[in-house]
Formats: sequence, C-alpha cells, structure tokens
Amino acid sequence: MEIDLPKESFALHGYPVDTAFEKLYLEIRKKEQRIYPDEQVALLPDISQSHIHYKEWQLRKISAGRLLGYLKKKNKPLKILEVGCGNGWLSAKLADIEKTTVVALDINHVELKQGASVFGNKTNLYFEYGDIRDEAFAKREFDIIIFAASLQYFPSLARILRAAVGLLALKGEVHILDTPLYKDDEIERARQRTKNYYALAGFPEMGVFYYHHPFGGLKHFKHRIMYNPFSALNKLFRKISPFYWVCIDQST
Repeated sequence: MEIDLPKESFALHGYPVDTAFEKLYLEIRKKEQRIYPDEQVALLPDISQSHIHYKEWQLRKISAGRLLGYLKKKNKPLKILEVGCGNGWLSAKLADIEKTTVVALDINHVELKQGASVFGNKTNLYFEYGDIRDEAFAKREFDIIIFAASLQYFPSLARILRAAVGLLALKGEVHILDTPLYKDDEIERARQRTKNYYALAGFPEMGVFYYHHPFGGLKHFKHRIMYNPFSALNKLFRKISPFYWVCIDQST
C-alpha cells in the first residue's frame, strides 16, 4: 500500500465540509481562547506565561518532546499520520524529524487551512480534510499514527483504534497522548462534568460530541504504557502530565 499523498499541501479529497459542527466547535474554541493567530500557531507549544492556557501548553510541550525524542531514535524513514491535528503545530514538529513524511488530518476545515498557511514551507507536511474510517483511506499505510488530544471526539474507542491499526505498515505503531482515559467507575462522573461545563459555557449541544473512553478498552489491543502518570516514580518526582502515553503495536 502507498501513502497516496495529495498533490498540494492542503486537500479536501472531495469530502463535504461539516459546516454545522465546525461552526459550533470553533465558537466554543473561541470562547475558551483556543483560537490563535498565525504568529502564535507558528510558535506553539511555546506561549506567553500570561496566557490563560499556559500550563496546559507546558504539559503538551513535555508530552510532544517525549514523542519526538522516541521517534527520532528510530533513525529511519517514517510515514506519520496525525489524526485530529487541529492547526497542525504538532504535525509541524513531527515534520522536522529527518526522513519523515507527515499527513495532518482533521475535519476542522478552518484550522487545517491555517496550518497549511503557517507551515506551508515544509514540503514533507500535508494537511488533509477527512476521516480515517472512510473508504478513501482503505489503501493507505503509515508507520506511525498519532492521536494527541483528539481521541475523545470519536464515539467508539474500539472502532477508531481498529481503523488506525488497519492502516499501519509492518511493525507500525499507534500513539495516544494528551488524552483522558478513565476507570470504569469514573466515566459517569466525567460525563456529568463535561455536560455541566458545556452548559455553563453556553454550548450544551457540544456535550454530545465529547466522549469518555475507559482505560480498560485498551485490553483488546497489544499495547505498551510509555508514560504512566500514576507510577510511584512519577508521583514521587511530581511529574506534571496527568495523561498516559500509550503505544499500540501493528501486531494487534
């Protein structure tokens, strides 16, 4: 199978843009102060200490650094797909790794276009509008597939991970980071918190697009815990990331 790269840095591939969801998503992101000007996107994950999300970006900088260091050690050509890339800041960092080709995928047309504009100088980076569960992806293949703070927007953990594993090349890997995974008895409380949050923000309908996945759902996949925020060592030294980093192998 081939990676089937688009001819341009930004491609819709004939998918109709879901303008209703995109409008809702962008409205809540704007209210949360998560829509950034081009100049700021180019610098992410670095951001001013005065910014409301500074601490969050510090966490993402740490997790991205771990992932980048891990992938660099492979020291071989890599075809990488980031699912739910948003404005593409992480995909751009991945594209800086030697011998990589990176596809940044999302259904957020506005942020994709921004990413393609900001990072258009990277000739090994492609922004695409689409969904890996669609038939159009059936013949594509990647060495590394990444879900960074995006898995919670997919309703079925099993379905999206099986779709991702099905696109892996031999010895390929799926990486999950910056994503909450819950114990079974935590899920209902987490759902209620999310419902309350969006209701208070004035966007109650957004709650139906945010999903809470159980950590136990990973048992159906051959996986490795690359970073455990609850390990005794990380607790002792107060490592600040609250999220697991999980790697799922192609042999699942």
